[in-house]
Amino acid sequence: MGDMDTYFLEGATELMEEFLESTEDPYYDGSFTWGAGQPHCFSGFPEFPGQTSYERVLPLMLERILQTAPPGADVTTWRY
Repeated sequence: MGDMDTYFLEGATELMEEFLESTEDPYYDGSFTWGAGQPHCFSGFPEFPGQTSYERVLPLMLERILQTAPPGADVTTWRY
C-alpha cells in the first residue's frame, strides 16, 4: 500500500491493518507492505527486479492455502 494513495485510501487501510492485528481467534496472520511516498497500485518492493506483483504474491497465496486446507482437501488437481 502506498502511503500517499492517489485516492486517499491509506487511512482506511491503516484502520483495517489495526483491526486485523487486533484479532485473536483466529488471528489473521497476514502482512502489509507500506511504500513510503508511493501512490495507488503500489504492490511492494520486488526482491528480484523485473518480477511482477503476481510472481511475488501467488507463491505466498499457495503456501497459505496448503497450510490451511482442511484434511483431505484436494490440493493437487488445480496446481499446474
